[in-house]
Amino acid sequence: MEEHIENPMPRIGDKAPDFKATTTYGDLVFSEYNKGSWVILFSHPADFTPVCTTEMSGFATRHNEFKDMNCKLIGLSIDSIHAHVAWVNNVKKNTGVLFDFPIIADLDMHVAMKYGMIMPGEATTAAVRAVFIIDPNGIIRLIMYYPLNVGRNMDEIVRALKALQTADKHKVALPLNWQPGEKVIVPPPTSVEAMEEREKSDFEMVDFYLAKKNI
Repeated sequence: MEEHIENPMPRIGDKAPDFKATTTYGDLVFSEYNKGSWVILFSHPADFTPVCTTEMSGFATRHNEFKDMNCKLIGLSIDSIHAHVAWVNNVKKNTGVLFDFPIIADLDMHVAMKYGMIMPGEATTAAVRAVFIIDPNGIIRLIMYYPLNVGRNMDEIVRALKALQTADKHKVALPLNWQPGEKVIVPPPTSVEAMEEREKSDFEMVDFYLAKKNI
């Protein structure tokens, strides 16, 4: 009989599951870590592996950029705290890059299970490359999943965070391939009066329901 792994999948709009964990920067309670700031929680399959090393280094080299956006980082894999510390030390010695954010030691897969990071079709003892962007209210706003053998796109993670923050701040939507500084989409009108007002506006009008503006 095949082993069945309970694998709940948190959804966009859900409250991020809380947890207490041991990390490379000490024990933490996620809800406390999340309080007042955005958080990117991401998993990787294993320490001392090549793709994971490139990804973790990518997060580390752009850590200040995330800090400037009021965003904390926290990684996870199903490895011991001793393996994590040894890997952090190894990468720093060999490349000069320090993973200066917490990495969760999740040997019992407690956190990985809460966040649906275990995909039995890929592996039952390693997390896939999941990314959760969580807002300061503890709400999951964006989820990305990558398989074990494909690294993430760091530029897209940064762009997605900027897009979420821009949408929240200005109450707008973002079009295909949006980049900071480009025009945004204003919400469509919900009455005839609002439609007529829009037609008099200085928005870039594709049609009354699709209008763009600078912010």
